[in-house]
Amino acid sequence: QVQLVESGGGLVQAGGSLRLSCTASGRTFSSYIIEWYRQAPGKEREFVARIRWSDDITYYVNSVKGRFTISRDSAKKTVYLQMNSLKSEDTGIYYCHILGGSWGQGTQVTVSS
Repeated sequence: QVQLVESGGGLVQAGGSLRLSCTASGRTFSSYIIEWYRQAPGKEREFVARIRWSDDITYYVNSVKGRFTISRDSAKKTVYLQMNSLKSEDTGIYYCHILGGSWGQGTQVTVSS
């Protein structure tokens, strides 16, 4: 089983940028599909982006298209979520997830207006 360690969360002003990292421990991502989810207070956890490790195919929720980019670094066994032009509605706890498997611990992202 692959364990996920997240980092990069923090406080940023609206319009700013932040990059989240999700690093695998123990084993590589191999053929896994890696996803980012987020959850704002009082709301359901929602899908943000995914990447298929084997062929680098990506998919995004409409609300982040053109602003967020998910990518991978095979050597570092890491998936990134580059977040640009951040809005207050992007605030929430962001989770890294292996489809059908493990979740990361979550990292807080706060965007101030």
